[in-house]
Amino acid sequence: MVRHSPRPRGDVATAAPLPAGGAPLIVTAVLPGDVQAFADKLRRQHYPPERNQVPAHVTLFHSLPPSSEGELRELLKDSARCNRPPQARLSGVLRFAGGTALEVMSPQLLSLRQDLAERLYGLLSAQDLGVPKLHITIQNKVASAEARALQGELESEFPTRDFAFAGLALHAWRGGPWDHLKSWSFRG
Repeated sequence: MVRHSPRPRGDVATAAPLPAGGAPLIVTAVLPGDVQAFADKLRRQHYPPERNQVPAHVTLFHSLPPSSEGELRELLKDSARCNRPPQARLSGVLRFAGGTALEVMSPQLLSLRQDLAERLYGLLSAQDLGVPKLHITIQNKVASAEARALQGELESEFPTRDFAFAGLALHAWRGGPWDHLKSWSFRG
């Protein structure tokens, strides 16, 4: 993978406006079809319907500036082209006070994310500066008792599952459902 020196935020701001049109950008890791279907089914069953506006996902970056779209597209394309599909495991249940998530363990994906973060120097929000705990949220903003009930149910029968991520995806957030801008498959 080509490495770039960290650059201050201003270097990217000169890029011509692209399709995101002022919307913050989100980067996710693409789940393989069977894991996507499993997680989407759980979301449909347990996520409040009025809040369930996006498919199940693993977020790598929550909010990148729209001015970085052109550079980000090239970076994600190059990263997907140069990297093998990162191995991962659905390893358990994460407990939140008002929700539930599936824990994802993937040192390879975290390493790839760290490389991307270094190359996006100066563009990361406070939320994106730290190392994330990879997960797939399947329930959010529900009563604590409802979350605890689902957590107990899932923990008693949780099947660990090994898989490989399929690629990287870029989305624009406009306050509701995400606009999918582009996906790139891992090919390394």
